[in-house]
Amino acid sequence: MAETTGEAHGAADAAHGDGGGLVFHPMDQFIVEPLFGDGAVNMLTVTNVTLWMAIAVLCIMALMVLGTSGRGIVPGRVQSVAELAYGFVYKMVEDVSGKDGVKYFPYIMTLFMFIVFSNFLGLIPMAFTTTSHFAVTVVLALAVFIGVTALGFVKHGVKFLELFWVTSAPLALRPVLAVIELISYFVRPVSHSIRLAGNLMAGHAVIKVFAGFAALAAVSPISILAITAMYGLEVLVAFIQAYVFTILTCVYLKDALHPHH
Repeated sequence: MAETTGEAHGAADAAHGDGGGLVFHPMDQFIVEPLFGDGAVNMLTVTNVTLWMAIAVLCIMALMVLGTSGRGIVPGRVQSVAELAYGFVYKMVEDVSGKDGVKYFPYIMTLFMFIVFSNFLGLIPMAFTTTSHFAVTVVLALAVFIGVTALGFVKHGVKFLELFWVTSAPLALRPVLAVIELISYFVRPVSHSIRLAGNLMAGHAVIKVFAGFAALAAVSPISILAITAMYGLEVLVAFIQAYVFTILTCVYLKDALHPHH
């Protein structure tokens, strides 16, 4: 059966090639592959995802540790970028979560830097965008969801459930609103993870489609212009999605610290 399927795919590819058609697979860029050998991918396999996650971590260390080791009074370019990132995230946490949310700043800063570096590294030709995989973004979102939920119960106990009880609404509507609030609360990690991975996957796939059409001389100039425009948009999306993921984390942290409507 497998041989028959393989022969069918081979015949289809050959037919496309003989007909002079354009054959490209935009989703191939998201395939997880082992770095060494051609075996199956399991929990301990070193893959392209592992490699680019490690590169992202090394880049963050280079910026935040090595780049600020000199601590010059007049900062250089690398130190300026590190200080700008630090101040940007710190202000976000303080403004959204409040003063008592600042103690969780290190985790949120780490989260932001990992996502933003993973997003930008994925824009390098032949690189792998780790944050385009739901396996990565779901883990990040679940870590936030479980963390803030546990924090809410630890700090407030049963009173944390007041988050779902809308006291400003009429009494008759409160049970209905409580169910809606409860459902929306448990949907948080789903929307949190899908928003990040979906946007990055869609953008990269569109660029790949335009790149495939660039091989056709008739539409090549239009395709190149479209790739340039999409690439510029993806640079913006790479930062915006990291920002959105982080600010939503701050919002969820605020709900855990102050569970009152």
